[in-house]
Amino acid sequence: MDLEEAYQLVGEFGRHQKRMVTILVLLQIYMACQSMLIILVGAVPEYQIEPVTGSSGDDITQSVKFTEDVNSIVTEWYLIKHEAYKVNLAGSLFFAGVLIGNVLFGPLSDKIGRKPVFLTGLFFEVLFGYGTALAPSYEVFAVSRLLVGMMNGGMALVCFVLTQEYVGRSYWAMTGTLTNMTFAVGIALFAALGYYVRPWRNLATAANCPGLLLFLLCVSLPESPRWLYSRGHTEKAEDILQYFAVRNGKGRISVKLRQTVSSSAPDAASPGVFQLVTHPILRWRTVVLMYVWYACSLVYYGLTLSASEDKGSLLSATSLALVGKLMVSAAFNIVYVYTSELYPTVIRNAGLGVCSMSCRVGGILAPFVPKIIAHLHAIHGVLSKWDFRGLPGAPSPGDT
Repeated sequence: MDLEEAYQLVGEFGRHQKRMVTILVLLQIYMACQSMLIILVGAVPEYQIEPVTGSSGDDITQSVKFTEDVNSIVTEWYLIKHEAYKVNLAGSLFFAGVLIGNVLFGPLSDKIGRKPVFLTGLFFEVLFGYGTALAPSYEVFAVSRLLVGMMNGGMALVCFVLTQEYVGRSYWAMTGTLTNMTFAVGIALFAALGYYVRPWRNLATAANCPGLLLFLLCVSLPESPRWLYSRGHTEKAEDILQYFAVRNGKGRISVKLRQTVSSSAPDAASPGVFQLVTHPILRWRTVVLMYVWYACSLVYYGLTLSASEDKGSLLSATSLALVGKLMVSAAFNIVYVYTSELYPTVIRNAGLGVCSMSCRVGGILAPFVPKIIAHLHAIHGVLSKWDFRGLPGAPSPGDT
């Protein structure tokens, strides 16, 4: 029998698969907290700069006085004025790390397996997450965000693919939607957590603690039977599928899969990323998907990270932003599921990794979007006050 027939026999989405997918879906809340951490720990309170005259009467320095009771990396390391860029830099470093993790971990999981790459990424993300909370200086904090991003990017892709490969093909859209929906729920829960936990170090610790519990739960997860089958490990794939049948309440069912040529042979050792370039259909498919992922990421994280900077009436700033976030969230959800379906199992993570790499370029740029928009508005305001009449090529008063 082929793999899909085997899933129908043992259960496409039985109770055991539901438990496994639930663990992976809940992990999205932890990943969302790590992705959005900089929004709250990098909060900029109102402050005043008061001149202080030195003892000689000639030396004048500046003393910063924060007028709001906010504890963040800004208040601890005085990241204001010419140092203010460091807050956005920390956010961009996280997404730069995600990009690196996509490039490294995606193809690696296609080569050595889903489970080892997934568990390694999750373990070190939790470890580096505590490094963020205990960082003695901004430099250590920034490096920890880069490392957390690397682990987050590599682990998140494999986590999503596992939610697809543990179940029958007819349930891919549902598990993919649950995964992305829970990420959005995680953002909302992180906002609630930030309301009750104010000191930034306590917040970073509280946001990281669920990762440790979820890691212990994920240790018991099996390898992907789809990956095992695609790599020629037919007997191991059969054993896991038979285990699914027992845990799903179907008893001991004999599963005999068609033998496949092992993809671990020397001539097929590294199809991965190179096949995405050399195969004409996959090449153009990847180019189009990379652009779509980039656009979705830039808009999604641009709207999310700029939420605290929205000014104006409820109708003109906030409502339109929420509608935009709704639409791009739907697009993000569809493109995740659609991309995983467009690539075969043996290069699925490689394809997702390359597309997600393009996506992270948008994430890297997103923290700076609000500042860029603010500067453009300032330039427009200055130009609108200038009188261009009488200059060569300038419109006359009667022109429309």
